Amino acid sequence: MTTRIIGTGSCPGDRVVTNEDLAQIVETSDEWIASRTGIRQRHLTTGMGNSRMAAEAAKRACENAGIRPEELDLILTATSTPEYCFPSTACQVQAEIGAVNAAAFDISAACTGFVFALITAESFLASGMYRTILVIGADELSKVVDWEDRKTCVLFGDGAGACVVRAEESGSFHGIMGADGSRGPVLTCLSRSGGNFLTGEKPEHGFISMDGQEVFKFAVKKVPECVNELLAAQNRKKEEVRYYILHQANERIIESVAKRLKEPIEKFPMNIQNYGNTSGASIPILLDEMNRQGKLDKGDTIVLAGFGGGLTWGAVLLTW
Repeated sequence: MTTRIIGTGSCPGDRVVTNEDLAQIVETSDEWIASRTGIRQRHLTTGMGNSRMAAEAAKRACENAGIRPEELDLILTATSTPEYCFPSTACQVQAEIGAVNAAAFDISAACTGFVFALITAESFLASGMYRTILVIGADELSKVVDWEDRKTCVLFGDGAGACVVRAEESGSFHGIMGADGSRGPVLTCLSRSGGNFLTGEKPEHGFISMDGQEVFKFAVKKVPECVNELLAAQNRKKEEVRYYILHQANERIIESVAKRLKEPIEKFPMNIQNYGNTSGASIPILLDEMNRQGKLDKGDTIVLAGFGGGLTWGAVLLTW
């Protein structure tokens, strides 16, 4: 048995915000942002929130797969921006879509979250414990961005993407994951500072903090290493891969990864220009767009690769 994606769905934030819009609130410009990141606009939510975006992406994925929510055995949601500590976003989605037979929980691995969740789903399917799983990547980053910090506020967007995976006889699925917690301070977001009646301090929330140069160096080195390790482990050649679907963090990162892998940039689809960095949602949003545009053919070999806070990284080689 192997894991196959049988349906995809996505839901970006409801409001499009252009680079020109951001130039009205911070010292920046369309040229400055686009030349450094490739981003022209992003989608922000004005009320949907993380769970509603996730639920809408989930509904669309189930419809695309041709299944009813009641058929789902498990819901895994990769998110760094849940609305609650508990219940989990996955449980909120379960209630919203009526997946009454599904267990549900969240996974936190920042921008690598969707890849980690997909590999986790594969483990459940391979064990025979479950047959049909919904995997979601959803993040509402606009609520953890400091909108006065031009270095970070121009980068991020809100959105959710989802896929339905099922155990099938044909195809292939292989994944690898990694982490280096010692480098965690490079990319952080404080959930809530410590404080109680004993300390006399009021808990406070934090904003995203990032050392951009260190994240860039980490990504352009670790992603090619990860992909080469994955291909070597399965005795597969780069020429067999039709697409490398990478986390959409920065156009320059993706171009640098392509050069290091010595693969043509045409094999690295991008939509960062329209969505910005949506963290755990970026890979499934791109995957859904490609699926609905007919760019993926049954039997295609594709690689999904993520990298982000933790620091974490991971990749999946699968048959479409």
